[in-house]
Amino acid sequence: VQLQASGGGLVQTGKSLRLSCEASGFPFVDYAIVWYRQVPPKEREGVACISSIDEKEDYADSVKGRFTISSDTAKKTVYLEMNTLKREDSGFYYCAAKRGRCTFAPEYDYWGQGTQVTVSS
Repeated sequence: VQLQASGGGLVQTGKSLRLSCEASGFPFVDYAIVWYRQVPPKEREGVACISSIDEKEDYADSVKGRFTISSDTAKKTVYLEMNTLKREDSGFYYCAAKRGRCTFAPEYDYWGQGTQVTVSS
């Protein structure tokens, strides 16, 4: 099982980035994929989640209206489109997967290694 996150980098405030989470080794269909971010020593924060079993998406209040999560089942990849980036969006972003519905609780079975996002003014 592997979750490979990519797409991070250094970007100016107000700009956009698209992260990808490519999955392998598990069915993907009927799984929920979540994006977390963390800036040590702060707690991990759930950013966005998508689940195919109920076709729902969920977002943290801090990113609603700016971030969009989407899924390409054929490619087994989940994307996180991040627009109008702010400095506080900086962090280490990683994806996780579990069978079933979305949650931001750390109940996930599979975890990826993540990608760094740095937003500068």
